[in-house]
Amino acid sequence: MIDRLTRARKAPADLVLRAQIIVLSWDGLRVAAIAVELGCHAKTVRWWLHRFNELGWKGWRTGRSRGPRRITEAERSRIIALVRQEPPGRLTRHEDGELAAQDESGAPQWTLDALAEAARRGGIEVGRSQVRRILVAEGVRWRRTRSWIRSKDRDFEGKGRGSSASTPARPKTRRSSASTSSDR
Repeated sequence: MIDRLTRARKAPADLVLRAQIIVLSWDGLRVAAIAVELGCHAKTVRWWLHRFNELGWKGWRTGRSRGPRRITEAERSRIIALVRQEPPGRLTRHEDGELAAQDESGAPQWTLDALAEAARRGGIEVGRSQVRRILVAEGVRWRRTRSWIRSKDRDFEGKGRGSSASTPARPKTRRSSASTSSDR
Protein backbone atom coordinates (compact mmCIF):
# COMPACT_ATOMS: atom_id res chain seq x y z
CA MET A 1 0.00 0.00 0.00
CA ILE A 2 2.72 2.48 0.95
CA ASP A 3 4.77 1.53 -2.09
CA ARG A 4 1.78 2.21 -4.34
CA LEU A 5 1.24 5.62 -2.67
CA THR A 6 4.77 6.70 -3.64
CA ARG A 7 3.72 6.60 -7.30
CA ALA A 8 0.22 8.05 -6.86
CA ARG A 9 -0.55 11.05 -9.03
CA LYS A 10 -3.73 12.20 -7.36
CA ALA A 11 -2.79 11.70 -3.71
CA PRO A 12 -1.93 14.70 -1.53
CA ALA A 13 1.72 15.68 -1.97
CA ASP A 14 2.49 15.47 1.76
CA LEU A 15 1.28 11.86 1.92
CA VAL A 16 3.33 10.94 -1.14
CA LEU A 17 6.43 12.50 0.47
CA ARG A 18 5.85 10.57 3.70
CA ALA A 19 5.42 7.32 1.76
CA GLN A 20 8.63 7.99 -0.17
CA ILE A 21 10.48 8.58 3.09
CA ILE A 22 9.29 5.24 4.48
CA VAL A 23 10.04 3.26 1.31
CA LEU A 24 13.53 4.76 0.92
CA SER A 25 14.19 3.93 4.56
CA TRP A 26 13.06 0.33 3.95
CA ASP A 27 15.46 0.25 0.99
CA GLY A 28 18.31 0.91 3.44
CA LEU A 29 19.05 4.59 2.75
CA ARG A 30 20.19 6.73 5.65
CA VAL A 31 18.37 9.90 6.78
CA ALA A 32 20.80 12.28 5.04
CA ALA A 33 20.57 10.36 1.75
CA ILE A 34 16.76 10.33 1.91
CA ALA A 35 16.71 14.08 2.54
CA VAL A 36 18.95 14.72 -0.47
CA GLU A 37 16.93 12.34 -2.65
CA LEU A 38 13.60 13.98 -1.78
CA GLY A 39 14.85 17.57 -1.48
CA CYS A 40 13.74 18.06 2.10
CA HIS A 41 15.44 18.65 5.43
CA ALA A 42 16.95 15.77 7.40
CA LYS A 43 14.86 16.80 10.44
CA THR A 44 11.72 16.25 8.39
CA VAL A 45 12.83 12.77 7.39
CA ARG A 46 13.81 11.89 10.96
CA TRP A 47 10.51 13.23 12.36
CA TRP A 48 8.35 11.18 9.96
CA LEU A 49 10.39 8.02 10.47
CA HIS A 50 10.04 8.31 14.25
CA ARG A 51 6.34 9.04 13.96
CA PHE A 52 5.78 6.05 11.70
CA ASN A 53 7.79 3.78 14.00
CA GLU A 54 5.85 4.94 17.10
CA LEU A 55 2.30 5.18 15.78
CA GLY A 56 2.32 3.19 12.57
CA TRP A 57 0.03 3.97 9.66
CA LYS A 58 -2.51 5.92 11.78
CA GLY A 59 0.04 8.35 13.22
CA TRP A 60 1.77 8.70 9.91
CA ARG A 61 -1.38 9.77 8.07
CA THR A 62 -2.58 12.30 10.65
CA GLY A 63 0.28 14.75 10.31
CA ARG A 64 1.90 16.91 12.91
CA SER A 65 0.29 17.22 16.27
CA ARG A 66 -0.33 20.86 17.07
CA GLY A 67 -0.41 20.33 20.81
CA PRO A 68 -2.84 21.94 23.23
CA ARG A 69 -4.65 25.11 22.24
CA ARG A 70 -3.18 28.29 23.60
CA ILE A 71 -6.61 29.89 23.79
CA THR A 72 -9.40 28.28 25.79
CA GLU A 73 -12.93 27.81 24.48
CA ALA A 74 -14.12 30.58 26.80
CA GLU A 75 -11.57 32.99 25.29
CA ARG A 76 -12.57 31.94 21.78
CA SER A 77 -16.19 32.69 22.68
CA ARG A 78 -15.22 36.10 24.01
CA ILE A 79 -13.41 36.91 20.74
CA ILE A 80 -16.46 35.86 18.73
CA ALA A 81 -18.70 37.94 21.03
CA LEU A 82 -16.57 41.01 20.29
CA VAL A 83 -17.73 40.94 16.67
CA ARG A 84 -21.35 41.23 17.82
CA GLN A 85 -20.58 44.42 19.76
CA GLU A 86 -20.34 47.89 18.29
CA PRO A 87 -16.74 48.92 17.56
CA PRO A 88 -15.53 51.53 20.08
CA GLY A 89 -14.89 54.19 17.42
CA ARG A 90 -18.21 53.88 15.56
CA LEU A 91 -20.22 57.07 15.54
CA THR A 92 -23.65 56.76 17.09
CA ARG A 93 -26.40 59.37 17.25
CA HIS A 94 -27.37 60.37 20.78
CA GLU A 95 -30.82 61.53 21.90
CA ASP A 96 -29.87 65.18 21.34
CA GLY A 97 -28.96 64.39 17.71
CA GLU A 98 -25.19 64.69 18.18
CA LEU A 99 -22.87 62.10 16.69
CA ALA A 100 -20.22 60.76 19.05
CA ALA A 101 -18.08 57.67 19.48
CA GLN A 102 -17.63 55.70 22.67
CA ASP A 103 -13.85 55.93 22.15
CA GLU A 104 -12.76 58.37 19.45
CA SER A 105 -9.33 56.77 19.19
CA GLY A 106 -10.91 53.33 18.62
CA ALA A 107 -11.65 51.68 15.30
CA PRO A 108 -14.88 52.80 13.61
CA GLN A 109 -15.43 49.29 12.22
CA TRP A 110 -14.11 45.89 13.11
CA THR A 111 -10.94 44.81 11.39
CA LEU A 112 -8.74 41.89 12.36
CA ASP A 113 -6.23 44.28 13.92
CA ALA A 114 -8.98 46.06 15.89
CA LEU A 115 -10.43 42.76 17.11
CA ALA A 116 -7.01 41.49 18.17
CA GLU A 117 -6.34 44.74 20.03
CA ALA A 118 -9.74 44.61 21.77
CA ALA A 119 -9.09 40.99 22.76
CA ARG A 120 -5.68 41.95 24.18
CA ARG A 121 -7.29 44.75 26.20
CA GLY A 122 -9.67 42.07 27.53
CA GLY A 123 -6.73 39.96 28.71
CA ILE A 124 -6.55 37.47 25.81
CA GLU A 125 -3.11 37.20 24.23
CA VAL A 126 -3.95 36.67 20.59
CA GLY A 127 -2.61 37.79 17.24
CA ARG A 128 -4.37 39.04 14.14
CA SER A 129 -3.97 35.79 12.19
CA GLN A 130 -5.27 33.71 15.07
CA VAL A 131 -8.35 35.93 15.34
CA ARG A 132 -8.94 35.37 11.64
CA ARG A 133 -8.60 31.58 11.98
CA ILE A 134 -11.06 31.55 14.89
CA LEU A 135 -13.65 33.62 13.03
CA VAL A 136 -13.31 31.67 9.78
CA ALA A 137 -13.62 28.35 11.65
CA GLU A 138 -16.83 29.56 13.30
CA GLY A 139 -18.20 31.09 10.09
CA VAL A 140 -18.40 34.56 11.65
CA ARG A 141 -18.19 37.65 9.44
CA TRP A 142 -16.25 40.47 11.05
CA ARG A 143 -17.00 43.03 8.36
CA ARG A 144 -20.28 44.44 7.22
CA THR A 145 -21.03 43.87 3.58
CA ARG A 146 -20.84 47.08 1.64
CA SER A 147 -23.92 48.10 -0.19
CA TRP A 148 -22.94 50.27 -3.11
CA ILE A 149 -26.38 50.44 -4.62
CA ARG A 150 -28.39 51.54 -1.59
CA SER A 151 -28.04 54.57 0.57
CA LYS A 152 -29.34 55.28 4.07
CA ASP A 153 -29.82 58.90 3.05
CA ARG A 154 -33.56 59.69 2.80
CA ASP A 155 -32.94 62.24 0.04
CA PHE A 156 -31.05 59.77 -2.13
CA GLU A 157 -32.72 58.91 -5.39
CA GLY A 158 -31.70 55.89 -7.35
CA LYS A 159 -30.76 56.05 -11.00
CA GLY A 160 -34.00 54.41 -11.98
CA ARG A 161 -34.45 51.31 -14.04
CA GLY A 162 -31.59 49.46 -15.64
CA SER A 163 -30.88 49.43 -19.37
CA SER A 164 -33.73 49.79 -21.74
CA ALA A 165 -35.19 46.62 -23.20
CA SER A 166 -35.04 48.30 -26.60
CA THR A 167 -31.27 48.50 -26.51
CA PRO A 168 -30.14 45.71 -28.81
CA ALA A 169 -27.62 43.20 -27.60
CA ARG A 170 -24.26 43.27 -29.29
CA PRO A 171 -24.31 40.71 -32.08
CA LYS A 172 -21.95 37.80 -31.74
CA THR A 173 -19.65 37.43 -34.69
CA ARG A 174 -18.28 34.11 -35.80
CA ARG A 175 -15.04 33.72 -37.59
CA SER A 176 -15.28 31.69 -40.68
CA SER A 177 -13.42 28.42 -40.64
CA ALA A 178 -11.55 29.51 -43.76
CA SER A 179 -9.80 32.39 -41.98
CA THR A 180 -6.22 31.74 -41.00
CA SER A 181 -3.74 33.52 -38.84
CA SER A 182 -2.32 35.24 -41.92
CA ASP A 183 -5.75 36.89 -42.54
CA ARG A 184 -5.65 38.65 -39.19
